[in-house]
Amino acid sequence: MAKHTVSNETRVSTALEFESLEYTIGDRTLFGDLGLRLTVGESVAVMGPSGSGKSTLISCALGLVSPQGVVRVAGSDITRMRRRELARHRGAHTGVVFQFGELLPELTPVENVALAGLLSGASRGEAYEDARTLLTELGVPTAARSTGTLSGGERQRTAVARALINKPVLLLADEPTGALDDANRDSVADLLFQVPSRWECGLLVVTHDEQVANRADRVLRLVDGGLRTRSTV
Repeated sequence: MAKHTVSNETRVSTALEFESLEYTIGDRTLFGDLGLRLTVGESVAVMGPSGSGKSTLISCALGLVSPQGVVRVAGSDITRMRRRELARHRGAHTGVVFQFGELLPELTPVENVALAGLLSGASRGEAYEDARTLLTELGVPTAARSTGTLSGGERQRTAVARALINKPVLLLADEPTGALDDANRDSVADLLFQVPSRWECGLLVVTHDEQVANRADRVLRLVDGGLRTRSTV
C-alpha cells in the first residue's frame, strides 16, 4: 500500500478544515461560526449529546449537506464543487467508517474491501491485492467465505480496511464502536487510533463514549454550535 500524496512534490499537511461553518435546520442552529483544523497524522474526537450535530459534522466533511462557510478536504473547498467533482474528490481523499459497518454480508471480506478500490478505478488485480494486504495487517481472516460469518470486531476491522484502500488523507468515523461489546470496542478503538500515524491521514471520530474519545490526540465537545476543548475538570 503506497502512502498518500497529492503529487510527486507536494504532500498534504491538513486533512480537514472547517472555517466559519454555519448550518441551520428549520429554526434550529446546529453550527454557528464553527472552526476546526485537523492535520495529517492527528486524531480528533468530537463528543456531544444526542442531537447536538455530531453526525451532521461528518456529513459536512463528506459533502452530503451544504453548510455556509468553508469545508476543505485535502486542501480543496468541497462546498464549491459540483456533484461529479465532489464524488471524485471524496473517492480519492476520504474514507469513512460507520457504526454498523455498512458491509455487504454476502460478499467475502476481501470482496467488500476490493469493491471500494474497483469503484475508484483500480484494476482488479491491484484492488484484490491491496484488500488482502490491508485485511491481513488489520487482523481479519482473508479466507472467510462471507463477511456475515465474522465477529462484530472483525466486521468493523473490515470496514476500516475498506475505508483505507484508496489511501485517503482523511478518515471519518461515526460512532465506530457503538454497536460493539466492550472487548471488541477496545480492540477496534485501539486499531482506529493507530491509523493516522500508520497510514498518514487525519482521523475525525464522533462518539458518545469517553473511553474511546480519550484515545484521541484532542477531544472536543460540540457546545452551542461550536467546538470547545474538553474541560479536564
